Amino acid sequence: MTPHCLDVAQAGSAEEAEALVAARMFDVVILDNRMPGTSGLEWLAEQRRRGSLSDTIIMTAFADLDTAIEAMRAGAVDFVLKPFRSNQILNAVRRCVELAAMRRENALLRHELSTGDPGRSRRARLIGDSAQVEEVRRMLARVARVPTPVLITGESGTGKEVAARHLHGLSERAHAPFVPVNCAAIPAEMLEIELFGHTRGAFPGAEAPREGLLVSAQGGTVFLDEIGELSASAQTALLRVIEDRTIRPIGAERELPLDIRLVFATSKHLPDEVAAGRFREDLWFRVNVLEIHMPPLRRRGADTVDLARLFVEELSAQLGLPRIEIDAAARAAILRHDWPGNIRELRNFVERALIFARFPIEQLSPAPSGPIEPLDDVERREILAALEATGGNRAEAARRLGVSRKTIDRKCAAWGL
Repeated sequence: MTPHCLDVAQAGSAEEAEALVAARMFDVVILDNRMPGTSGLEWLAEQRRRGSLSDTIIMTAFADLDTAIEAMRAGAVDFVLKPFRSNQILNAVRRCVELAAMRRENALLRHELSTGDPGRSRRARLIGDSAQVEEVRRMLARVARVPTPVLITGESGTGKEVAARHLHGLSERAHAPFVPVNCAAIPAEMLEIELFGHTRGAFPGAEAPREGLLVSAQGGTVFLDEIGELSASAQTALLRVIEDRTIRPIGAERELPLDIRLVFATSKHLPDEVAAGRFREDLWFRVNVLEIHMPPLRRRGADTVDLARLFVEELSAQLGLPRIEIDAAARAAILRHDWPGNIRELRNFVERALIFARFPIEQLSPAPSGPIEPLDDVERREILAALEATGGNRAEAARRLGVSRKTIDRKCAAWGL
């Protein structure tokens, strides 16, 4: 027999119930109106005032209209009369659970639709066989089973959200929501409302309580992109979330327990932001427990062509346009271009190609006209330039070049450095 609930807690009084809801968040509360001390309706009204969002079913033996109206005003979502049969209360619980799940799913879908192309954002598979991408896959697999926050760094457009979705898919939270939040795309004054939600009357226009994105993601993963753009107040609130694993909706008096995995991303060099006073040092220490660097597209070799083929498949279906083949000339042009806009630039290039039924390779970097330089010389020049730019810091030079530290050490040893 399939259980109706995963876990049930019981309280014999309003005081016991208060202790339970302070320690954890419940999807459904079944509340008797006649309890020792505070009545059920008084207790519920107080919980709503303090920020509780749990769906509540009121049980009562008094079937008068005034009690029913008072229950709805207090924030009850259902009303069950005593005596009742077991299937009545089970059906009420089922309706609450289904409505809550539908409400959260709708909120998350509206959020995803408002943030761009849902087809692109749902991609959760890292494409490519380069050594750099294989290293990223290995790191993601290693950290997938632990709840520790992860920081994904890299240039804009390198696929940090795809890596975060890949991590979510490997984790034990894969069945729960993945919620991406672009901190740079939400106005600073709205970001805390979006993340934390609010109570009824928390500010002018807040006519009904609203779950924030963090609560909607319960049990899942929240991906906070471009955290370097967070305002000072949002940084303070995020630090509290990481440290306490609780949130306080705007206008609420009580904090709500939170069960999510946090994945952060930035295209900025956060130590520089800390030094400039734009990013909190204590927050930097909390988000930089595990760092995974996404290599730029120019360092991924043949992966670029594999991604171009993927975009041809996806975009031709999406736009209703015939596919075009990536011939030898197009492959060569794609491989030699630096792609300063990374994967986003490549996707836009393929979209233009499908619209005009040809790859506009003349828009890419031209083939070199001078003498061909030996590959070893090019490699040596780039590595030495990176070491000079980083003050001899081999780990940082390797990160910027998109190679492993071992590669830098091996090359330097061969050159007698």
